[in-house]
Amino acid sequence: MIQSIKPAGDRAVRIGFKEEISDTVHQHIRSFCAVLEEENHSAIAEWVPAYTSVTVFYKPELVKYDEIALWLNGLSERAGTSVSRPVRVISVPVLYGGEKGPDLSRLAARHQLEEEEVIRLHTEPGYLVYMLGFAPGFPYLGGLSDRLHTPRLDKPRQKVSAGSVGIAGEQTGIYPLDSPGGWQLIGHTPARLFDPDKEDPFLFRAGDRLRFFAVEKEEYEELLARAEDGKSVVKIETEEADANEHAN
Repeated sequence: MIQSIKPAGDRAVRIGFKEEISDTVHQHIRSFCAVLEEENHSAIAEWVPAYTSVTVFYKPELVKYDEIALWLNGLSERAGTSVSRPVRVISVPVLYGGEKGPDLSRLAARHQLEEEEVIRLHTEPGYLVYMLGFAPGFPYLGGLSDRLHTPRLDKPRQKVSAGSVGIAGEQTGIYPLDSPGGWQLIGHTPARLFDPDKEDPFLFRAGDRLRFFAVEKEEYEELLARAEDGKSVVKIETEEADANEHAN
């Protein structure tokens, strides 16, 4: 399962898995991280999963690189047969089009689709959260319909509002903060992806499944008011993962 183990600076180890972005590789990474958490090694500070790797940060005052690398390699077999934890399925409300989705009509025309068909194709899949990055809480999602693959804007916007839902290439995503951006904006969610005042500041975690669902403007305004009061506007459920999903 593990393809490589290499130092990453003087206090981190990069665990490399198969170099492909896929659900199978992600499940191996998720299982490996679950075993890391169960072990609770006193010399490990934290770990950061990515598409094809996990970077493990350790305390060099407690353990040497060779020792921790050997220990991490020893987790490989156990992680390969580990039963996955239940998967969180998070349903996210989106107001599509209009001022909140200024690129929806142009994107639809590009693909010779009606706007309603773009919305259907966007809300139909269950997206896998591969990892968080770029900005605090930004989810890297897999699963966008190939009928919606669209290049970034030629000229990025100077400001994109937090909560904006967009498409760029083969990806769809949600801006967690106000920032410049060149994604094609098709809608907006009132959900807060990043709240530094909370004990767990991030809405999403690697391994979550995300589903978008469309709301009308009146419902959107009600949800926005709830979000501004610090209340949740997403629906979180759990699904049991296949216990044999790591056997291959």
